[in-house]
Amino acid sequence: MALSVPILCSRALLKVGAQPIASLEEGTAEAEVAANLYPATRDAILSLHPWSFATAQMPLNRLAETPVADHAHAFQLPANMLRAVSAGSVGSTRGVRFRIREGRLHADPVQVTLTYLFRPAEAEFPPFFAAALVARLAAEFCLPLTENTSRAEMLHRLAESELRAARLTDSQQQTAQALSDFPLIAARS
Repeated sequence: MALSVPILCSRALLKVGAQPIASLEEGTAEAEVAANLYPATRDAILSLHPWSFATAQMPLNRLAETPVADHAHAFQLPANMLRAVSAGSVGSTRGVRFRIREGRLHADPVQVTLTYLFRPAEAEFPPFFAAALVARLAAEFCLPLTENTSRAEMLHRLAESELRAARLTDSQQQTAQALSDFPLIAARS
């Protein structure tokens, strides 16, 4: 079954002990809570970690206007960007010092490649991320629907545990990065 917003929210609602929903617009208290809390919770969880399924890279377009101070060039950020991960110049995705100000990336090189997080479609969420998101949604939905503080606190602890497991699983999907340019090693040479 392909994941969707109502399916993810329904799974969270069932964990809270509430009724599942078929749509965010159905007019029930559960649907109203889900419609109001889902987008921000999803984006917050996506922004917490450089998830492999939500990471993209692209060369940025340089803007004609230049920053007032600190950097030589300004670049247009991707429209679907949630958070910047790193920036690099030609042939590299890391190593460029940058700052994001006023909706633009400021850096010194003439060309910049940005690695960033974006919001993928729910159908693209891997199972480990979907489980962490559902756990977090259940924690967020609990207080408005049940007014049970102790249950909400317990669900928040479970959500943190699910998030740790998801981050660990996701981080094991790539080759570990070796330490580079480590000052203590350079000092011993």
